Amino acid sequence: MLDRRQLAHQYIAGEWRDGRSSRVYQNLNPFDGSLVAEIRLASIEDIDEAYRAAAEAQTVWAQVNPFERQAVMEKALRIWEGYRDDIIQLVADEIGGTYIKAAIEFELVKNFLREAATYPLRMEGRLLPATIPGKENRLLRLPAGVVGILSPFNFPMCLSMRALAPAVACGNGVVLKPHEEAALTGGTLLAKVFEEAGVPRGLVNIVVADVQEIGDAFLEHPIPRIISFTGSTAVGRHIAEVAGRHLKRVTLELGGNSALIVLEDADLDLAVDAAVFSRFTHQGQICMCANRVIAVKDVYDAFLEKFVDRVSKLKVGDPRDPQTVIGPLINRRQVDRLIQVVEASIEQGARAAYRGPVDGNVVGPVVLADVREDMACARDEMFGPVVAVMKVEDEDEAVRVANNSDYGLTGAVITRDVERGLRVAMRVETGMFHVNDGTVNDEPLVAFGGEKASGVGRYNGEWGLEEFTTLKWISIQRERRQYPI
Repeated sequence: MLDRRQLAHQYIAGEWRDGRSSRVYQNLNPFDGSLVAEIRLASIEDIDEAYRAAAEAQTVWAQVNPFERQAVMEKALRIWEGYRDDIIQLVADEIGGTYIKAAIEFELVKNFLREAATYPLRMEGRLLPATIPGKENRLLRLPAGVVGILSPFNFPMCLSMRALAPAVACGNGVVLKPHEEAALTGGTLLAKVFEEAGVPRGLVNIVVADVQEIGDAFLEHPIPRIISFTGSTAVGRHIAEVAGRHLKRVTLELGGNSALIVLEDADLDLAVDAAVFSRFTHQGQICMCANRVIAVKDVYDAFLEKFVDRVSKLKVGDPRDPQTVIGPLINRRQVDRLIQVVEASIEQGARAAYRGPVDGNVVGPVVLADVREDMACARDEMFGPVVAVMKVEDEDEAVRVANNSDYGLTGAVITRDVERGLRVAMRVETGMFHVNDGTVNDEPLVAFGGEKASGVGRYNGEWGLEEFTTLKWISIQRERRQYPI
């Protein structure tokens, strides 16, 4: 059983302890406001200690036999599976995740751990031809060193582990800064799993800190070679700028304004199922969620009627109830921001085809119909259970509208003609796209990432292996070289 009192600490240099900040963060349940944990925050000095511990442990870990590293990763997977019930409950209490959401996220983390366990045996080298007689060229794949990870509150276990597991498996040290509102699920829980799995002390470090106090110290520290960030595009731009000044590599998975296209030949029941899943999973607090549903005029009215009917029946409320589909948003700021977007869109001419009530941090689902491209709900990423439904003339206009966004994370199309769906997929400017499915998909073997303002780099599979390693060329001159001078 997980000891939440232990998890309510920093994990630095292999020790569970308080941070050195004078500030104590109260981690509150977003549904009922109850106290989940009190955490004394980390200071700049704590961050420095964490990075130095990671660097020292990494030199030891990188020399461990790859089969032993694989065994540690496999043990971490077994430990994770053993905590399932505790984890499901913790997701509900800390971030308001429903049972459905927590179960999905739990399985995603299992998949990431399972795939990462293969990485130690895939750190392969190559022998390459040489233009110079007697030369042997060796290309080695090596750990990058130390990785700094920043993760968000919405899918904290998944989005932390997606970087943490491959980074560790590849032989790196890690300092992870989770969002303070997901400090346990996105941070110390994962440290507990790796501690029990037997990684060297100091290899994995968790610092829970307020950016207002630490500034850019996490990014500017000289030790980390790579910064991995998942979160908003605005923050991602800043991280990229700071990292660039210090010549650090970055992997950025940022915001989205994904579109789900419903063509005139669509199976409307499938379209409704896909749209409900794509928009309302975890209250719409997923970067892959379908912000916009774009329906061709021939099926617009029929789709909207079926969609509203289905949305109106979604169970809203306590995330601890297994039947609940829509629980609370993470905090009141997110609620207020979402309501402002809804009101602004209605003032611009959108029609509220369905609008659920607001109770504390729980926002009932909202379906905005007759949405135009210039409306707030079509332009902005809405991190909540609100969806913009748009009518277009035909397939060409649907593609144009889908591409009319700064973002390019994911998308989907519903059509009975698979080849037509593939053509649409090729025309929409995103890093990922799905035919006859929803926009929310993540696979451990498939490259995950976006285009445009949705990010830089790719996670998962062989691409995750590349992101957290570096290449080194070593040449061996086996016979006397004749130099030109």
